[in-house]
Amino acid sequence: MFKLNDKVVYPGHGVAKINRIIKKRIAESSSSFFELKFIHKNMTILVPVDNAESVGIRSLSSQGNLDTIFTILSQPLTPFNHEAIVANWNKRNKDYLGKIRTGDLKEIGAIYRDLRHAEMCKELSFGERKLLVDTEALLVEEIALVQNIEENIALQQIRSVIVNKSL
Repeated sequence: MFKLNDKVVYPGHGVAKINRIIKKRIAESSSSFFELKFIHKNMTILVPVDNAESVGIRSLSSQGNLDTIFTILSQPLTPFNHEAIVANWNKRNKDYLGKIRTGDLKEIGAIYRDLRHAEMCKELSFGERKLLVDTEALLVEEIALVQNIEENIALQQIRSVIVNKSL
């Protein structure tokens, strides 16, 4: 379970610090809440302690998990990925947003990789560019914290592993 001052990942929003644990009385029962203060956003939320894991809150990734992310990012464009890139944006966007809401860094890495490959094949739409920026920010934030490096170095790392190979 999580404790005070832990850094955790809140799906779709990034890394937050457990700032404090608050007890609130609601109707006839008392509940405890984690107060999450986001590191790169001026945002604080309360999450019931009992529901933290079901909401998708997780610990920061391990270095081993980051190695897997870099492997995913370095995978070349496959015919299947190419078909996905040219498929209906509304369907892909819905699928991508669902994956981001899981908070799974591997899924976020795969989305980022696919959008970077799409960017090499065609001009991205406004929605695709926004999603690319959002996924890149989520990756950079967590990688920088896990590796204890500056975010600009983490950004260079993820951008450098994207393979630029045509089909």
